[in-house]
Amino acid sequence: MEQKELQLLVETISTEAFGKPFQHQASFNLRLRSTGGRYLLGTHNIEINKKYLEQLGEKELLGIIKHELCHYHLHLEGKGYQHKDQEFKKLLKEVDAPRFCGQLPDRKVKRTSKKILLYKCTKCQLSYKRKRSIDTSRYVCGKCRGKLTKVKEITME
Repeated sequence: MEQKELQLLVETISTEAFGKPFQHQASFNLRLRSTGGRYLLGTHNIEINKKYLEQLGEKELLGIIKHELCHYHLHLEGKGYQHKDQEFKKLLKEVDAPRFCGQLPDRKVKRTSKKILLYKCTKCQLSYKRKRSIDTSRYVCGKCRGKLTKVKEITME
């Protein structure tokens, strides 16, 4: 899909779903990473992440366009256009637009097992749980300034 096709698609969705014209620019922004699209308050333009079209298809793209058009039309009318506003949530339901876009397959984070390190003071026996390792030759107990020793490493899934 080219920029001109995207512009035409956004204009069509705006007139069909909202009954109002879209009179600004819609474009693909290849630098977007964590979002499907964005509405720019200053210029009233809409930017779309092309990866969502390539990886999740046209249905997801249509949802993103509707979502951004909700921001667009509400902002121009002087109504609540932010995600937290009731007017925004109501308009999303009316035009069947998603509140959040789907997650890209290459952005899904693989869960790794968490490790917790257990340290103990040799003087006062106070125990410390840490996610990161401590340099025991450099750091001491915060209570009595005694020497710390690593007791064990617990792995959780």
